[in-house]
Amino acid sequence: MGMNEQHWTASAALLWPALAFAAAAEGASAVARELAGMALRSNDRAQPDQSWTTPNLVALELDSVRLRDFSTVASGPATLVCAPYALHNAMIVDFAPGHSLVEALRGAGLTRLFVTDWRSASPAMRDFSIDTFLADLNVLVDHVGAPLDLIGLCQGGWLALMYAARFPAKVRKLVLAGAPVDVAAADSFLARAVAAAPPAFFRELVALGEGRVPGKHLFERWCPAVLDRDAISALLQTPAAIDDHAFAPLRARFEVWYRTVIDLPGRYYLQAVERLFRANELATGRFVALGQRVDLAAVRTPIYLLAASHDELVAPQQVLATEQLVATAPSDLAKSVLPCGHFSLFMGRDVLAQTWPRIAAWLRSPSSTDMHPLQSAA
Repeated sequence: MGMNEQHWTASAALLWPALAFAAAAEGASAVARELAGMALRSNDRAQPDQSWTTPNLVALELDSVRLRDFSTVASGPATLVCAPYALHNAMIVDFAPGHSLVEALRGAGLTRLFVTDWRSASPAMRDFSIDTFLADLNVLVDHVGAPLDLIGLCQGGWLALMYAARFPAKVRKLVLAGAPVDVAAADSFLARAVAAAPPAFFRELVALGEGRVPGKHLFERWCPAVLDRDAISALLQTPAAIDDHAFAPLRARFEVWYRTVIDLPGRYYLQAVERLFRANELATGRFVALGQRVDLAAVRTPIYLLAASHDELVAPQQVLATEQLVATAPSDLAKSVLPCGHFSLFMGRDVLAQTWPRIAAWLRSPSSTDMHPLQSAA
């Protein structure tokens, strides 16, 4: 496997359905049975331990999520980072010194900062749905105190946008980074895979996994066991002059994080696959969340859109299309397209040092909605 193929495969690992879409094109039922068998054999193996980079407290624990508090002050404006609920854990936001979104945001003046640390699905979570995660996100927001600023990364982006549409008075500003909002907006690996995938594959995969989609089987079948030095260096944007001795600890830490995968509830997974990635219901205004249709055309929340021009998985247009779907005032909408890949939006040294401080400044600045607060959802 060449470096380019390794690069997109690693990024695809962040977006669960994409890996399974690729699988489906290879042989549907036979592949599903193989994957489920691998999952059942390896489900209970201990995962490597890895600590968070930045000191934090668990402020609240729910069945689906831990709310991690990285704040340096007890009161003031709050920011909640909605991490991806995908193949890897939420430590993507606090990976290592110089490669930590938490570190970058705190350094840029966001002193009340929280992160959603989504739990790997236990057997009792098999029937958790998108509504479950939206409702639990609402509990976290209420615990922190609304209105707050919400940052959605990758799959956490569509969940954050959905939440902002459903509870507009609770979100002051919204950042969507590498988020697949409109999968029909441009061609991409994801868009092609959606078109090629037979729906029965996903249902059989969940059934054979006893209601869950364990991460280890997808990782073992499609992700390279180890990424080479150049691939990791490109993802993390390490200095070109760094020698192997200096790079070794960072590479070792990345490999532990990369091999540590989580499981998803089957019901949530099927909803994401069929309703969001296949039917594109969020972008087309047909998705129903917590009993109400999610109307993006009614969203007036200030929004910052962040995309990667070399994103191997989510085309920039799939993120930027959000601008045409919402009613946010042009003066309250900002966007950036960076010359990097998907992972680098969240872990890249250059992106974290240069772009995220600007986003933090945008979050801290006043907007037109600060003078004209949004009304509560009906």
